[in-house]
Amino acid sequence: MNPRKFAFFGTPYVARDTLAKLIEHGFVPSLVITNPDAPRGRGHVMTSSETKALALEKGIPVLTPEKLDAAAIASIQQYGCAYAIVVAYGKIFPQALIDAFPLGAVNVHYSLLPKYRGASPVETALLKGEKVTGVTIQQMAFEMDAGDILAQEEVPIGSNETSKELKPRLIATGASLLVNLLHSFEQGEITPIPQDHTAATRAGKIKKEDGLLELGAPARENWNKYRAYAEWPGVYFFTAPPAGGRIKVTKARYEHGVFVIERVVPEGKSETDYIPGARAPK
Repeated sequence: MNPRKFAFFGTPYVARDTLAKLIEHGFVPSLVITNPDAPRGRGHVMTSSETKALALEKGIPVLTPEKLDAAAIASIQQYGCAYAIVVAYGKIFPQALIDAFPLGAVNVHYSLLPKYRGASPVETALLKGEKVTGVTIQQMAFEMDAGDILAQEEVPIGSNETSKELKPRLIATGASLLVNLLHSFEQGEITPIPQDHTAATRAGKIKKEDGLLELGAPARENWNKYRAYAEWPGVYFFTAPPAGGRIKVTKARYEHGVFVIERVVPEGKSETDYIPGARAPK
């Protein structure tokens, strides 16, 4: 039986890699919706999202609405899709858009919901020192990450694993879970499980200043912050005048209860070994 028509919403590499997995297994969307081109890099060159680039390469129609308003919803509905798949799209879905799909919208979220609803589930799990996280496929609801659960899979977190290593594993797990779910979902053979909303926790949006280290903080706290923000925004600290400035930490380790800084990039300089104060107190 041919898969039913669906729309795919997504923007960064997380979505691109998931879309690639879907296409590989014969689930080709009728339409891809992604964020508009945006300036990137030092030259502020207008650049397409990773997901848009893959969709165009595969000959899939692409829409890049600024807002998910009535006009955008009408354009999306013209493609006659039965459902939507949403992976790191970057915009809140209005109820009218969810209702535009007869089977609703399916979202891939990188935590074991209801734990860590929100924008930074992977980073928050690392910040909290979790040993296990996972992926949830949920039926989207208007309230963020509060939809019924269609499938879940646990993923262990390595003791030295950073967001750079953990995210690709979660993306691969989520894509496989989604692929294995879709035939049953399209046939209405899955019974959704409501979340326990009383157990919900939040994972807020990350800001650049969140990467600031206090070298006098507990070593485990700094280690977890380094792991969580390894992809973005990175971690850093400031040294005192007259030679003071912002020092970005590029390599560190946790050893015998001590947070050890190994490599840094002083402001305006090249990467180097870190010697002064390399061992932050517990």
